Amino acid sequence: MEQRKRIFGALDDLMRSPIGERLRERMFRELSTKEIHDMLQKEQKPYKELMAYYQCALMEVETKFRVLNEQFSLVHDRNPIESIKTRVKSLESITEKLNRRNLPFSTQSIEENLTDIAGIRIICSFREDIYFLADCLLEQDDVTLVQRKDYIENPKENGYRSLHLIVEVPIFLEHKKKMMKVEVQLRTIAMDFWASLEHKLKYKKDIVSDQLTADLKLCADESAALDLKMDRIRKEIEVLKTPLAKAEDGKSQ
Repeated sequence: MEQRKRIFGALDDLMRSPIGERLRERMFRELSTKEIHDMLQKEQKPYKELMAYYQCALMEVETKFRVLNEQFSLVHDRNPIESIKTRVKSLESITEKLNRRNLPFSTQSIEENLTDIAGIRIICSFREDIYFLADCLLEQDDVTLVQRKDYIENPKENGYRSLHLIVEVPIFLEHKKKMMKVEVQLRTIAMDFWASLEHKLKYKKDIVSDQLTADLKLCADESAALDLKMDRIRKEIEVLKTPLAKAEDGKSQ
């Protein structure tokens, strides 16, 4: 009897410790995930439909950017967009985010509470191209701006830079029109390069130190300075090209 008391007492102390708290959190997450998967078995069709709607919304926004890129190329003889990446959040990521916010798992909860299920990242050649493309997108009468966060003019503390837009666009289904939210991120090549490496170096390895944070911030500032220099050089080249173009026109006449 005395031995059993000691064992149960030790177990009780363990569960009250920080390790015990982590164990309880893990058990809760596993239980929540199991419950969500059970719910999905019952409501698989509505969830799949919703994810398909987000995919359709991504296609709508991607098409808009590709048209802008083509039109810009015809007028200015260069493409402002280097690459386009799209993604729809995974079930695991959706689950984690809803659990973290203590929100219920349902298609209604996803639509009402999460704005980044569908995401598109536009990698631009120059910093000015970011604002040009953003303005052109928001001028379209079927695009509604929900939220704007400018981390280029106001970088995050770690040095992260990007322009984030949450927009709402219509998708046209068989018998109805449905408004869907899409997160748009616009970055330069340098901004994307830094963000990708920062994520791999810092967060994937779960390493945090003051020196590492300072070094990454310095790299971000140097990348931003490079963007500004490249913008300035581009403008200088365009100014030099203008008299040459006029001279060529004069010869052809």
